[in-house]
Amino acid sequence: MLGLKAKTMNINGGNPQSGRDKLSVLILDDEKIFTSELREFLEKKGFTAVEANLPDEGLKILKKETTDLLILDVRLPGISGLDILKEVKKEYTDLEVIIVSAHGDMDTVIKAMQAGAIDYLRKPFRHLDIQMAIERTQKYLLLQRKLKNAEERSSLISKNLVDQIDREFIGVSRKILDVLELAMTTARFPDTNVLITGESGTGKENIARIIHYSSARKDHLLWAVNSSAITDSLLESEFFGHKKGSFTGAINDKKGFFEICDKGTLFMDEIADMPANLQAKVLRAIEEKQITRVGDTHPVKTDFRIISATNHNLDELVISGRFRLDLIHRLNTIHIHIPSLRERPDDIEPLLNHFIKYFSVRFNKLLPEIDRNIIKVLEKYEFPGNIRELKNMAERAVILCKNNKLTLADFPVKEENHLSVAVEGQPAASLDQNEKEFILQMLEKHNYHQIDTAEALSVTRQTLIRKMKKFDITIRKKAE
Repeated sequence: MLGLKAKTMNINGGNPQSGRDKLSVLILDDEKIFTSELREFLEKKGFTAVEANLPDEGLKILKKETTDLLILDVRLPGISGLDILKEVKKEYTDLEVIIVSAHGDMDTVIKAMQAGAIDYLRKPFRHLDIQMAIERTQKYLLLQRKLKNAEERSSLISKNLVDQIDREFIGVSRKILDVLELAMTTARFPDTNVLITGESGTGKENIARIIHYSSARKDHLLWAVNSSAITDSLLESEFFGHKKGSFTGAINDKKGFFEICDKGTLFMDEIADMPANLQAKVLRAIEEKQITRVGDTHPVKTDFRIISATNHNLDELVISGRFRLDLIHRLNTIHIHIPSLRERPDDIEPLLNHFIKYFSVRFNKLLPEIDRNIIKVLEKYEFPGNIRELKNMAERAVILCKNNKLTLADFPVKEENHLSVAVEGQPAASLDQNEKEFILQMLEKHNYHQIDTAEALSVTRQTLIRKMKKFDITIRKKAE
């Protein structure tokens, strides 16, 4: 039995887990007198308390009601409380459990804690004992909630969505909030194709992942493909699949991107680099929602959504004849443009803080102090590499940090940051021309060493080579 009643302690029943007014407690014990007395005591203390005397009854309550804390007896009719503990901790990860028992020994205590119990009390105990145990639990829940809020304040998306897309989405500016709002609205229409534009490094794939994992297609595949990273000879096979023997090397039947994304999403990055002959076939696949494998004659139905991305001006490519206008109309039912980092300087500080924390944990280093002058300088910097460049800066700074303080010396910025500004009295250069000039300047700076230049540009060497080929850039002198 519960024994001596303790004098009142100021424990409010505020629920740190869900924002409800009272913390909710379920008491699962086969002794009716015990559960009734404990329920009455908890209700007087301001908690919402429910009692159950049979395991099935308790599990049904957990399914129907949001519960913060379970007080669980070790010995129950037909089942061990430890087995129930394991089951509920697996099913309800936010639920905390206090184990109670009149027959416990140290082995039971150890097993209970290993299975996830937050506390253990031996019967009979006083009201004071259970009150203090709940207070300890509540302090733990409040701490967990504070930590969770801290995580979610830096990220514009929920922790659950962060886990699904395996990346954060950081920002405070009105511009990035508008982008997120449009992405979340788009997610509610899972059959609508989306075109995401923005400079390299602005986070276009992040937006694609947010749209997919916030949509009705989230339980199916999101397949990301770089349209410029596939050799011309394999493009059609990769997108549409092939039959065994359809060409040299086709030793088995193979599904293409469109087919494996059935009921899911196909994210096509660098869409502007797609060859003209493939554009026509992609257009037909989007219109008919069916494809035919290379070497086959039987069409295959497939239900996919297209999210495409580019850092190019597609209208200019249409005018120059390099991209089909009718394909653009199919791809950009919804157009989401992500502003460059220099257009939203308010986001630099939260992004930098996030990356510094991330790399400090990753490299097992103390979180360094950040000189305020760093923020002022970075907010005036052009950031040609956008968020990707800022992330690289933060990683380098954490690695080289001395005396646990980051200074301006840890953040050398490039001088080549005005390529997009027009010469006075002359029209602004095209995006392609800007990109070509920037690549040329970076190549010259790194003595035409492709690996060093690619690293400075935050791209792979293969991507750099493709860009050089695209802009007809040739190596004018060898690296030393």
